[in-house]
Amino acid sequence: MAKSFGMNNNVDLEAGVKRGSLYPGMQEDPRLRWAFIRKVYSILCLQFMLVVGVAFAMMLTPYVRYFLRTPNGRYVMIALIIVTFICQAVIVAASLTLVIVVGLTMFTFVAAKMGYDFHFLGPFLFCAVLLLVAFGLMRIIFPMGEMVQQVIGCLSALVFSGFIIYDTDNVIKRFTYDQYIDAAACLFSDMINLFLSLLSILDGGRC
Repeated sequence: MAKSFGMNNNVDLEAGVKRGSLYPGMQEDPRLRWAFIRKVYSILCLQFMLVVGVAFAMMLTPYVRYFLRTPNGRYVMIALIIVTFICQAVIVAASLTLVIVVGLTMFTFVAAKMGYDFHFLGPFLFCAVLLLVAFGLMRIIFPMGEMVQQVIGCLSALVFSGFIIYDTDNVIKRFTYDQYIDAAACLFSDMINLFLSLLSILDGGRC
């Protein structure tokens, strides 16, 4: 029986573990899953390299900055945020994001190896996102104080930290080998939202 982070009735701790297995009772070839994971994180790294590249291009080239004044792509949008709020808060938020992502990723891999399952988080995280959207609409209609905004930022950071665990667990166990683009997109979105939540807590826009 799986441990109490979530019940996984398909896990048999006495069934033996294949060499390189990511979790007890793993039926698929671990080499195929590891290849999938490497592909997902390679795409993820390329996404962040593209964001950083666009940000530097916008900072160093006035023509590029003018051309991308009204972006539609998500990479350009993130680059605009970085350029707009470039200050100490951005560096601190990015550093915290890196530490949290690495820590949660390592935690999820170790927990999966020990037989824990985080699939149960899905409905709770979905409800939490709906609440964050509702709070966002309320902030538009009824302006709130800085303290309330920071509290919402803290809750948002907690929610997207949960999403990192949930989606990493899905990368380990549930995404099919053809869904590497979807898996990388999910993790990219989680990390960017975590970064923006931390940035709102630090109030980077006022530096």
